[in-house]
Amino acid sequence: MREQLNPNVHSLKRSAIREFSKLAADTPGCIRLTLGEPDFTTPGNISDAAISSLKNGETHYISNSGSADLRHEVSRYEKSRNGLVYEMNEVIITAGATEALFISLLGIIEQGDEVIIPYPAFVLYEEIVHLCGGTVVPLDTSDCEFQIRSDRLNKLITDRTKAIILNSPNNPTGCVYDAQSLNAVRNFVAGKEIFVLCDDVYRQLCFTGEYHSFAEFEELREQIVVIQSFSKPYAMTGWRMGYLMADRSITERLELIHQYDIVSTPSLFQKACIEALSYDPSIMIGTYRGRRDYICGALSSAGLDFTVPEGTFYVFPSIQKYGITSKEFCTRLITEAGVAVTPGGAFGLDDHIRISYCCSMDDIKEGILRLEGFIRKISSESR
Repeated sequence: MREQLNPNVHSLKRSAIREFSKLAADTPGCIRLTLGEPDFTTPGNISDAAISSLKNGETHYISNSGSADLRHEVSRYEKSRNGLVYEMNEVIITAGATEALFISLLGIIEQGDEVIIPYPAFVLYEEIVHLCGGTVVPLDTSDCEFQIRSDRLNKLITDRTKAIILNSPNNPTGCVYDAQSLNAVRNFVAGKEIFVLCDDVYRQLCFTGEYHSFAEFEELREQIVVIQSFSKPYAMTGWRMGYLMADRSITERLELIHQYDIVSTPSLFQKACIEALSYDPSIMIGTYRGRRDYICGALSSAGLDFTVPEGTFYVFPSIQKYGITSKEFCTRLITEAGVAVTPGGAFGLDDHIRISYCCSMDDIKEGILRLEGFIRKISSESR
């Protein structure tokens, strides 16, 4: 019966991030710099709000799109903090950013439609597009500091182009799209029936004051879907809570997919998310910035080439000079040095590796020390 499954299911690949995290977990004493999961515990006031909801019996069905109180608070928060104006009926509370991406792409893509994805990119995008019957069109940004340039983007348009996915700050590079990149996309989609999915889940984990989301182009509102998550800024990865925002003409259709997908997100988490939106994550952001500065200094000393990340908790150095694939590099790094990072091939760029620094400084220091030793070893092998 396996062959009777949807053919798109057979093309799905297991996440290399999870694969190497498991290999690290199975290796005694291995330091894991793989998963993008904050090492902070969810702030107590957020957890207390969920506990209070549970004790108060708030365990029944809620509106499919999320509680009115939470959607109202998301609307208020996005307007006051980010200048994005979406009414509460233009907000859908989702099971993390993953479900928001899934229902958005499922609602947008028809069989054979093309979705442009700037690479390197989070593995999730490609797999969801394929599952929805679409075709991924990669946009290489590796030789322009991971920015988008008009000449390269304009060559990719066809009569099947349906959407482009923007992730800024970006996973895995940590880059923030500059004005030139954002304007390149604006000029590309203006006057065309092309959607722009703004995956802004790392927006709050940005180290530069120059951040702008593509969603600020109000004149393109009917073409934009904004994706957000509570996971990264509030250390709530296990809660699986996020949201999407779009023009009402879009959300009234997407909320039907959401309804038949999961019905609604858990009722007892609604007030916890309201509490999260009032929480100031600046302590976490400052900690990540300090770790970034340390790790970038250490990588420079080790002779690795990289673009300094302006957000997230990742850095994406090149290993091209060592002449081996990222999978071989990362496998050997675990077995020979006892430290795990993620192969760049998982993100579409095989001559890089992703290092996550959302772990303790002690682990970072020891992990980088082991990485430096490994680099010296493979450098001597190539002489």
